[in-house]
Amino acid sequence: MEILHRIPRVSCTRVALKRHIRGFPAAGHSYHQFVSSPSPSCSTSQWPLAPNYFRREHHQTYHTSTPLQYSKNKQQQRLRPISLVKDKAIIDEIPLEDIRNFCFIAHVDHGKSSLASRVLELTGNLGIDHQLTSLKHAGLLDQYIDIGKDGSDGNIENENNSTADTKEQIDQLDTLSVERERGITVKASAASMLFPHQSAKGKHGVLLLNMVDTPGHIDFGTEVSRTLSSVQGAVLLFDAAQGPQAQSLSVHEKAKQMENVKAIIPVLTKMDLPAARSMEVALSVSDLFDFDPDSIILSSARSRIGISEVLEAVCTGVPSPQPLPDDDGKTVRILIVDSWFEPLRGVVCLVQVLSGKIEEGSRVNIIEPHVKEAASDTSEGNAHVYNLKDHFSLQEIGLILPQRVRTGTLARGQMGYMIAGLRDPRQARPGTIMTTQKDLPTAVNMYLPQTCFRGSEGNAPSSVLYASVHPMEGDGFDELAAAVDRLALNDTGLEINKTSGNSNNDGGPYLGPGLRVGFQGLLHVEVFQQRLEDEHGLEALVTPPKVPYRVRYLESNSHKRPAGAPEVEIIEDLSRWPAPGVRFKVEEPYVDCRIIAPFHYAGNIMELISKKRGLKMETKPIDELTWLFTATLPWGEVVTSFFDELKNCSAGYASFDHKESDPLYREANLCKVEILLNSDLVEPLSFVCHKDVGQEQGRSVCKKLQSVLPRQQFVTVIQAKADSKIIASERIRAYRKDVLTTGGSKSVGGGDVSRKKKLLEKQKKGKKRQQASGKVSLSQAAFNSVIKRS
Repeated sequence: MEILHRIPRVSCTRVALKRHIRGFPAAGHSYHQFVSSPSPSCSTSQWPLAPNYFRREHHQTYHTSTPLQYSKNKQQQRLRPISLVKDKAIIDEIPLEDIRNFCFIAHVDHGKSSLASRVLELTGNLGIDHQLTSLKHAGLLDQYIDIGKDGSDGNIENENNSTADTKEQIDQLDTLSVERERGITVKASAASMLFPHQSAKGKHGVLLLNMVDTPGHIDFGTEVSRTLSSVQGAVLLFDAAQGPQAQSLSVHEKAKQMENVKAIIPVLTKMDLPAARSMEVALSVSDLFDFDPDSIILSSARSRIGISEVLEAVCTGVPSPQPLPDDDGKTVRILIVDSWFEPLRGVVCLVQVLSGKIEEGSRVNIIEPHVKEAASDTSEGNAHVYNLKDHFSLQEIGLILPQRVRTGTLARGQMGYMIAGLRDPRQARPGTIMTTQKDLPTAVNMYLPQTCFRGSEGNAPSSVLYASVHPMEGDGFDELAAAVDRLALNDTGLEINKTSGNSNNDGGPYLGPGLRVGFQGLLHVEVFQQRLEDEHGLEALVTPPKVPYRVRYLESNSHKRPAGAPEVEIIEDLSRWPAPGVRFKVEEPYVDCRIIAPFHYAGNIMELISKKRGLKMETKPIDELTWLFTATLPWGEVVTSFFDELKNCSAGYASFDHKESDPLYREANLCKVEILLNSDLVEPLSFVCHKDVGQEQGRSVCKKLQSVLPRQQFVTVIQAKADSKIIASERIRAYRKDVLTTGGSKSVGGGDVSRKKKLLEKQKKGKKRQQASGKVSLSQAAFNSVIKRS
């Protein structure tokens, strides 16, 4: 096929980039002129004022595949668009060698969902109108001969495709209400598509692409890890204006650690922006990530630039999935990649067929893989466990485009959805493997691949902070527990520990029973609350997150430990904090942090790191404008207000990433600060901080509680206590009725003054009784005051 369109790439060596980078024209001038150029075949040699090393005497011919399908009648030479919407009948005839599984990974707001929507548009998953518009922008429309919008004969040049010439349809992938409101991706979403390519070995000459769009925020890193475990390639995106960010390093490291990920494709997005620094960013990416500059693809989802180049790189660079070692073509093995709950249909699973073929009406069973408990255990998988009674009928099977399309079957290598009548969310955890009932005789010895998410406690991702979740009403605990279970079905970052009935004392007299939930970060907590309200209609109170501390008890004559009590224990619930007088040492968790920000904010950032008791602080320039800061920080300081303070001191330009430090725990001089309301301890409001700032933070929390707690008919006394001493105190005045006024303007008068004093004393006694028995209602704002106490 002759060259149809050449999207410019960074076609220079690293040495040449370093030598000529200052001579390249300003991004706002040359790139903008290039994007607005009417010629679709503009190459790098035609860029205005481009240096000589961008111009090649002998240009290489690129064979760019297009989403077209040749007619069998060679005399007609007609081409028609192909898409999974209209041509899903050929999907069962696509061999495993023609399947590509890949995902988009990047820092938050680097254009993953936008680029993914353009890929769906080019491959026809969003309709023929959008597909033809995308082909027109790619300069590939000339390949059609009298094909109408509906695939019939007609002149498409005369058709008006203005309805398809719109912005990126990211709502096709970001379907959650919280995603659309916040403009971020919190849940990975998948889609399958067809794409003709010369590497296809099947008779139809098309590849089946299974694409997954992943979140970019660090709090949803478990979604990225789970997605990477089920694909063979990843497309790593970089913003051409911002350059590499902290999460770019993190997701790249995760992809490199996955043995199944064979290819990582670098792509620069938003290259058409006036502020884009494509050449400088390409140099930074090649130095930081060791990519060949010639392999970096320039793209823009808004202007539909480089979309076909990305698909070309996926088709040629990402290998097909390998068959299982004992695959006989008949035995069925299904891997649950993701799952979610729908009130009418129950549990809906996103599955990947590892071997065999599944059909509607088949019955499936869950297989629990054999786990070697000791090194002497040499069994090779002959102890897989399954329950004959727990079998489910496949009610509906189909593909995700990203809308669900019922097909009735799924073959080896295909990814789609499955509804099997599951009602218990715990039966469909990501990583669960199923097989059909007819294959159960061979299930004991069958090969089961190792996945990073099995749904078991041993392989579940460890939470980095913990909080208690309580219903707004005391009788709503059961409803809250059921809703959290359903929400945890497709949120692998949640760790749920149910409390025993109504005997939970964690909330004290103010909150009542609740759940102990582990989270991956503060944003994860906020999204969890919003999803509870949006998807289940429940409002819940979430206490301030606590990090786990390691307490080492010392010998003491006055406070002896019970026989058999451990000398070292991990404390997540502060109600188990050692009592005053007990001799102990406490260690807090540390994390290794990476911050990427413009260099002129270096002073503010280093001052913030020092304020948060940071260790091993280092700086490294990435390019002429950006620096990389690394430090080791206490995790307890990070989960409070560190990110907000970082954004404030860097004018919002800094990006932040962290991972567990080695060693994880370090000894520190910490104390527990307790909050009391009218002398009653409110355990959920307690927190741990360094002793040097205990009084300052205690006073800050008391003042914030004074402003957010509602005024009562009695006086509310707010106190902070540390080491058995009151370190701060505030009061909320009570509402007071003028008892000397009987009605209107008539006041109590006449007689002795003792009559008035008697009424005032009676009111005073009533207020005192109310203060002893009254209850102060706690709102979410009260708990947030503890989080943002510094």
